[in-house]
Amino acid sequence: MLEVHRTHQAKILNHRQVEEMLDRHGWSASKLWNVANYHSRQVWDETSEIPDHGDLKDELKTHPIYKGLHSQSSQRVLEELAEAFNSWYGKKQSDNRANPPGYRKKNYYDTQGRRVHEEHPRSTVTWKRNGIKHDSKNNRVRLSKGANHKEHPKAWEYILVEYETRPGVVVENLQQVRAVYDKAKGRWELHLVCKDEIGTPDAPGTESAGVDLGICNFAAVAYSTEDADLYPGNRLKQDGYYFPKEIAKCDDSSGDRATRLHNKWSERRTHFFHSLAKHIVQRCVEKDVGRINVGDLEGVREDGNGESKNWGTHSNLDLHGWAFDRFTNILEYKAKVEGIDVVDVSERDTSKTCCVCGKEDENQRVERGLYVCETCDAAFNADVNGAENIRLDINESNSESSTSLDEDRSTGWLAQPGVYLYDLSSGFQPQVQVVDCKP
Repeated sequence: MLEVHRTHQAKILNHRQVEEMLDRHGWSASKLWNVANYHSRQVWDETSEIPDHGDLKDELKTHPIYKGLHSQSSQRVLEELAEAFNSWYGKKQSDNRANPPGYRKKNYYDTQGRRVHEEHPRSTVTWKRNGIKHDSKNNRVRLSKGANHKEHPKAWEYILVEYETRPGVVVENLQQVRAVYDKAKGRWELHLVCKDEIGTPDAPGTESAGVDLGICNFAAVAYSTEDADLYPGNRLKQDGYYFPKEIAKCDDSSGDRATRLHNKWSERRTHFFHSLAKHIVQRCVEKDVGRINVGDLEGVREDGNGESKNWGTHSNLDLHGWAFDRFTNILEYKAKVEGIDVVDVSERDTSKTCCVCGKEDENQRVERGLYVCETCDAAFNADVNGAENIRLDINESNSESSTSLDEDRSTGWLAQPGVYLYDLSSGFQPQVQVVDCKP
């Protein structure tokens, strides 16, 4: 059996009755974030090290604000902060303009510039299994209150939420509930994470595919059926330049506008990853692929000495915003549902080795998108060449998936891959070929 997790959005039917209590828990999540943020900055200033989520939990579990949420909900806030600090540290190595995670508050000032008061936003609150009791028959869920919001700290009190999902959705095996405040609608909604077990299907076939991840072309895919696809990352790069600039224009980095921009950027990136993974898996099913080799990019941001590589200002921004781990996880999940195995293979020398004759020469990649082999007199797309080497798994001579590099086969498909462009509304579509027909 294959275990999958699905997230269903749900409308809160008794919103008026539970809004105040959800507000209190959302504000408590923001306050805990700020307290942990202040502590993390102090540790960073004193030791130049970032505390991980385990250190934060040990330090703050006795803090009064920690009891504003159920214990597992407080733990999730600290985990998110630790993830945000690690992300900032990665970007900081190549971009000095990168800022650490901000505080979740908005200051209000009088006409003389004096701060009158501050307001905490309604942060997302996550309840895990120990804080949930689900009534699936009546579409109700009980969410445990934080001790600070109970009449008695040890009393078993909860928020009883009645919800409604879209037609046809059955909420079973509930693992997690997230209360998310929609600023545009001015109300809370629930994200219900359910665990499903489905039968593992048979693989579509015995063919193989190789996936090479990059920046200009986010993904190049080579198939054993002598076919290849390219997926340009232009839209992803455009967002990567546009949103940081717009966020930098905001007076308050944690204000409403900056938060909306961050959320929109994240949603667009997530949509891109899911659309791309879905399209690649669909193409693999069509081509009877049973195994996908994906280039292992661990350490790609570092040189041989463990130091961060400097690729130039714009390339550094691209590289450190390159969420290849996240995409690979999405691809693996969608492939498993179709019975396709996803295997990480080494990317070493795949970009400078000819996939036809096996000649290794870093000078053969003469331009960004062109690979020319002087030995076999072949010219083809450089990213497709890398993807084919990953499919062949050239760094594992004993691999059962490897095939001979000198076998007699056509090479035209290596030079003319199919190109799929991303559209926000319709996903990936074939690039329209414009033919100049002159009389």
